[in-house]
Amino acid sequence: MKNKRSYSLAILAFFAVLSLSSCASDNDGYSTAEISDPFEGVNRGILEFNTVVDEAVLEPVARGYRYLVPQPGRKGVRNFLRNLSSPTLLMNELLQGDFEGAGNVMVRAVVNTLIGIGGVFDVAGAENIPYEPEDFGQTMAVWGVGHGPYIMAPILGPGSVRDYSGRALDAYVDPVRLWLFNTDNEEWYYARSLVTLIDTRESLLEVIDDLRANSIDYYATLRSVYVQNRAALVADQDPSLAGVADFSEY
Repeated sequence: MKNKRSYSLAILAFFAVLSLSSCASDNDGYSTAEISDPFEGVNRGILEFNTVVDEAVLEPVARGYRYLVPQPGRKGVRNFLRNLSSPTLLMNELLQGDFEGAGNVMVRAVVNTLIGIGGVFDVAGAENIPYEPEDFGQTMAVWGVGHGPYIMAPILGPGSVRDYSGRALDAYVDPVRLWLFNTDNEEWYYARSLVTLIDTRESLLEVIDDLRANSIDYYATLRSVYVQNRAALVADQDPSLAGVADFSEY
Protein backbone atom coordinates (compact mmCIF):
# COMPACT_ATOMS: atom_id res chain seq x y z
CA MET A 1 0.00 0.00 0.00
CA LYS A 2 2.85 2.37 0.86
CA ASN A 3 4.53 1.79 -2.52
CA LYS A 4 1.23 2.37 -4.33
CA ARG A 5 0.71 5.67 -2.52
CA SER A 6 4.26 6.78 -3.23
CA TYR A 7 3.79 5.98 -6.91
CA SER A 8 0.53 7.96 -7.03
CA LEU A 9 2.15 10.94 -5.33
CA ALA A 10 5.05 10.82 -7.77
CA ILE A 11 2.63 10.98 -10.72
CA LEU A 12 0.77 13.92 -9.17
CA ALA A 13 4.04 15.71 -8.50
CA PHE A 14 5.13 15.18 -12.11
CA PHE A 15 1.97 16.75 -13.49
CA ALA A 16 2.11 19.56 -10.93
CA VAL A 17 5.62 20.46 -12.08
CA LEU A 18 4.45 20.49 -15.72
CA SER A 19 1.58 22.78 -14.79
CA LEU A 20 3.77 25.15 -12.80
CA SER A 21 6.30 25.28 -15.62
CA SER A 22 3.60 26.71 -17.86
CA CYS A 23 3.36 29.85 -15.73
CA ALA A 24 6.24 31.47 -17.59
CA SER A 25 4.39 31.35 -20.90
CA ASP A 26 0.78 31.40 -19.67
CA ASN A 27 0.59 33.43 -16.49
CA ASP A 28 -3.08 34.32 -16.73
CA GLY A 29 -5.18 31.39 -15.49
CA TYR A 30 -8.27 33.35 -16.53
CA SER A 31 -7.20 33.83 -20.15
CA THR A 32 -9.59 32.90 -22.96
CA ALA A 33 -6.77 32.99 -25.52
CA GLU A 34 -6.03 29.88 -27.53
CA ILE A 35 -4.28 27.25 -25.48
CA SER A 36 -0.87 25.84 -26.40
CA ASP A 37 -1.36 22.68 -28.42
CA PRO A 38 2.05 21.12 -29.19
CA PHE A 39 0.53 17.62 -29.38
CA GLU A 40 -2.18 18.51 -31.90
CA GLY A 41 -1.39 15.62 -34.25
CA VAL A 42 -1.69 13.06 -31.46
CA ASN A 43 -4.69 14.86 -29.95
CA ARG A 44 -6.57 14.76 -33.24
CA GLY A 45 -5.96 11.03 -33.50
CA ILE A 46 -7.25 10.52 -29.95
CA LEU A 47 -10.33 12.62 -30.74
CA GLU A 48 -11.06 10.34 -33.71
CA PHE A 49 -10.74 7.33 -31.40
CA ASN A 50 -12.97 9.00 -28.79
CA THR A 51 -15.58 9.78 -31.44
CA VAL A 52 -15.71 6.14 -32.54
CA VAL A 53 -16.07 4.94 -28.93
CA ASP A 54 -18.61 7.63 -28.17
CA GLU A 55 -20.81 6.86 -31.16
CA ALA A 56 -20.59 3.11 -30.54
CA VAL A 57 -20.98 3.04 -26.76
CA LEU A 58 -21.26 6.25 -24.73
CA GLU A 59 -23.80 8.15 -26.80
CA PRO A 60 -26.22 5.18 -27.18
CA VAL A 61 -25.98 4.47 -23.45
CA ALA A 62 -26.62 8.15 -22.66
CA ARG A 63 -29.62 8.25 -24.99
CA GLY A 64 -30.93 5.02 -23.49
CA TYR A 65 -30.51 6.48 -20.01
CA ARG A 66 -32.47 9.58 -21.07
CA TYR A 67 -35.19 7.42 -22.64
CA LEU A 68 -35.58 5.06 -19.67
CA VAL A 69 -35.16 7.48 -16.77
CA PRO A 70 -37.57 10.45 -16.63
CA GLN A 71 -36.14 13.94 -16.18
CA PRO A 72 -36.96 14.17 -12.43
CA GLY A 73 -35.09 10.91 -11.86
CA ARG A 74 -32.06 12.08 -13.82
CA LYS A 75 -32.08 15.35 -11.93
CA GLY A 76 -32.15 13.44 -8.64
CA VAL A 77 -29.14 11.37 -9.71
CA ARG A 78 -27.22 14.52 -10.68
CA ASN A 79 -28.13 16.22 -7.40
CA PHE A 80 -26.95 13.17 -5.44
CA LEU A 81 -23.62 13.03 -7.30
CA ARG A 82 -23.08 16.75 -6.74
CA ASN A 83 -23.80 16.36 -3.04
CA LEU A 84 -21.16 13.63 -2.80
CA SER A 85 -18.62 16.09 -4.20
CA SER A 86 -19.23 18.62 -1.39
CA PRO A 87 -15.99 17.85 0.53
CA THR A 88 -13.74 18.56 -2.47
CA LEU A 89 -15.83 21.61 -3.41
CA LEU A 90 -15.32 22.95 0.11
CA MET A 91 -11.56 22.36 -0.01
CA ASN A 92 -11.25 24.21 -3.30
CA GLU A 93 -13.39 27.15 -2.20
CA LEU A 94 -11.17 27.56 0.88
CA LEU A 95 -7.95 27.22 -1.12
CA GLN A 96 -9.21 29.92 -3.48
CA GLY A 97 -9.97 32.20 -0.55
CA ASP A 98 -13.66 32.23 -1.44
CA PHE A 99 -15.13 32.02 2.04
CA GLU A 100 -18.62 33.00 0.91
CA GLY A 101 -18.52 30.14 -1.58
CA ALA A 102 -17.25 27.79 1.15
CA GLY A 103 -20.15 28.80 3.38
CA ASN A 104 -22.61 28.11 0.55
CA VAL A 105 -21.10 24.65 0.02
CA MET A 106 -21.51 23.81 3.72
CA VAL A 107 -25.09 25.09 3.81
CA ARG A 108 -25.94 23.14 0.66
CA ALA A 109 -24.39 19.95 2.02
CA VAL A 110 -26.22 20.13 5.34
CA VAL A 111 -29.60 21.20 3.96
CA ASN A 112 -29.62 18.83 0.98
CA THR A 113 -28.34 15.87 3.00
CA LEU A 114 -30.81 16.28 5.86
CA ILE A 115 -33.86 17.68 4.07
CA GLY A 116 -33.16 16.64 0.50
CA ILE A 117 -32.89 12.92 1.31
CA GLY A 118 -29.14 12.55 0.99
CA GLY A 119 -28.93 15.18 -1.73
CA VAL A 120 -31.45 13.70 -4.16
CA PHE A 121 -33.46 16.93 -3.93
CA ASP A 122 -31.70 20.28 -4.26
CA VAL A 123 -33.56 22.07 -1.49
CA ALA A 124 -30.78 24.64 -1.07
CA GLY A 125 -30.87 25.45 -4.78
CA ALA A 126 -34.58 26.17 -4.50
CA GLU A 127 -33.67 28.70 -1.79
CA ASN A 128 -31.25 30.53 -4.11
CA ILE A 129 -28.06 28.83 -2.91
CA PRO A 130 -26.94 27.44 -6.26
CA TYR A 131 -24.43 24.70 -6.99
CA GLU A 132 -21.06 26.01 -8.20
CA PRO A 133 -18.59 23.52 -9.71
CA GLU A 134 -15.08 23.90 -8.31
CA ASP A 135 -11.96 21.77 -8.77
CA PHE A 136 -8.22 21.90 -8.23
CA GLY A 137 -7.75 22.95 -11.85
CA GLN A 138 -9.71 26.11 -11.11
CA THR A 139 -7.85 26.56 -7.84
CA MET A 140 -4.49 26.42 -9.61
CA ALA A 141 -5.80 28.94 -12.16
CA VAL A 142 -6.73 31.30 -9.32
CA TRP A 143 -3.17 30.88 -8.02
CA GLY A 144 -1.87 31.97 -11.42
CA VAL A 145 -0.95 28.59 -12.88
CA GLY A 146 -1.38 28.52 -16.65
CA HIS A 147 -3.11 25.80 -18.63
CA GLY A 148 0.03 24.16 -19.94
CA PRO A 149 -0.37 22.05 -23.09
CA TYR A 150 -3.81 21.05 -24.31
CA ILE A 151 -4.52 17.34 -23.91
CA MET A 152 -7.16 15.15 -25.54
CA ALA A 153 -7.31 12.13 -23.25
CA PRO A 154 -8.75 8.78 -24.37
CA ILE A 155 -12.41 8.50 -23.32
CA LEU A 156 -12.14 11.45 -20.88
CA GLY A 157 -11.95 14.08 -23.59
CA PRO A 158 -10.51 17.62 -23.68
CA GLY A 159 -8.36 19.10 -20.94
CA SER A 160 -4.98 20.58 -20.16
CA VAL A 161 -2.00 19.57 -18.05
CA ARG A 162 -3.25 21.89 -15.31
CA ASP A 163 -6.85 20.69 -15.41
CA TYR A 164 -6.01 16.99 -15.60
CA SER A 165 -3.58 17.46 -12.70
CA GLY A 166 -6.49 19.06 -10.88
CA ARG A 167 -8.77 16.12 -11.65
CA ALA A 168 -6.16 13.71 -10.29
CA LEU A 169 -5.77 15.76 -7.10
CA ASP A 170 -9.54 15.99 -6.66
CA ALA A 171 -9.81 12.20 -6.90
CA TYR A 172 -6.80 11.58 -4.66
CA VAL A 173 -8.02 13.72 -1.72
CA ASP A 174 -11.73 12.93 -2.12
CA PRO A 175 -12.89 11.82 1.36
CA VAL A 176 -15.63 9.65 -0.14
CA ARG A 177 -13.07 7.77 -2.25
CA LEU A 178 -10.70 7.41 0.71
CA TRP A 179 -13.48 6.03 2.91
CA LEU A 180 -14.66 3.55 0.28
CA PHE A 181 -11.13 2.31 -0.41
CA ASN A 182 -10.27 2.03 3.28
CA THR A 183 -13.41 -0.03 3.92
CA ASP A 184 -12.84 -2.38 0.96
CA ASN A 185 -15.78 -0.91 -0.96
CA GLU A 186 -13.85 0.22 -4.04
CA GLU A 187 -16.59 -1.12 -6.33
CA TRP A 188 -18.92 1.65 -5.14
CA TYR A 189 -16.36 4.27 -6.13
CA TYR A 190 -16.09 2.79 -9.62
CA ALA A 191 -19.89 2.57 -9.83
CA ARG A 192 -20.10 6.24 -8.89
CA SER A 193 -17.55 7.10 -11.58
CA LEU A 194 -19.50 5.14 -14.20
CA VAL A 195 -22.80 6.79 -13.28
CA THR A 196 -21.09 10.19 -13.37
CA LEU A 197 -19.77 9.47 -16.87
CA ILE A 198 -23.22 8.46 -18.14
CA ASP A 199 -24.92 11.42 -16.44
CA THR A 200 -22.36 13.85 -17.87
CA ARG A 201 -22.65 12.45 -21.39
CA GLU A 202 -26.43 12.66 -21.21
CA SER A 203 -26.20 16.33 -20.19
CA LEU A 204 -24.02 17.06 -23.24
CA LEU A 205 -26.09 15.30 -25.90
CA GLU A 206 -27.36 18.48 -27.55
CA VAL A 207 -24.10 20.37 -27.06
CA ILE A 208 -21.95 17.75 -28.79
CA ASP A 209 -24.55 17.13 -31.52
CA ASP A 210 -24.52 20.85 -32.29
CA LEU A 211 -20.71 21.10 -32.32
CA ARG A 212 -20.36 18.09 -34.62
CA ALA A 213 -23.04 19.31 -37.01
CA ASN A 214 -21.99 22.96 -37.24
CA SER A 215 -18.20 22.96 -36.91
CA ILE A 216 -15.95 23.28 -39.93
CA ASP A 217 -13.14 21.89 -37.77
CA TYR A 218 -14.69 19.97 -34.86
CA TYR A 219 -11.33 19.54 -33.12
CA ALA A 220 -10.50 23.26 -33.17
CA THR A 221 -14.03 24.22 -32.11
CA LEU A 222 -14.02 21.77 -29.21
CA ARG A 223 -10.66 23.08 -28.04
CA SER A 224 -11.84 26.69 -28.19
CA VAL A 225 -15.11 25.97 -26.40
CA TYR A 226 -13.27 24.04 -23.70
CA VAL A 227 -10.86 26.93 -23.00
CA GLN A 228 -13.69 29.49 -22.89
CA ASN A 229 -15.71 27.25 -20.61
CA ARG A 230 -12.84 26.85 -18.16
CA ALA A 231 -12.18 30.61 -18.18
CA ALA A 232 -15.84 31.25 -17.30
CA LEU A 233 -15.72 28.74 -14.44
CA VAL A 234 -12.49 30.20 -13.02
CA ALA A 235 -14.14 33.63 -13.05
CA ASP A 236 -17.18 32.13 -11.22
CA GLN A 237 -19.44 32.75 -14.20
CA ASP A 238 -22.13 30.44 -15.49
CA PRO A 239 -20.74 29.25 -18.87
CA SER A 240 -24.22 29.05 -20.41
CA LEU A 241 -24.98 32.65 -19.40
CA ALA A 242 -21.62 33.72 -20.80
CA GLY A 243 -22.63 32.28 -24.18
CA VAL A 244 -20.35 29.25 -23.85
CA ALA A 245 -21.35 25.58 -24.03
CA ASP A 246 -21.46 24.18 -20.50
CA PHE A 247 -18.70 21.58 -20.14
CA SER A 248 -18.44 22.25 -16.40
CA GLU A 249 -18.63 18.58 -15.47
CA TYR A 250 -17.09 17.06 -18.56
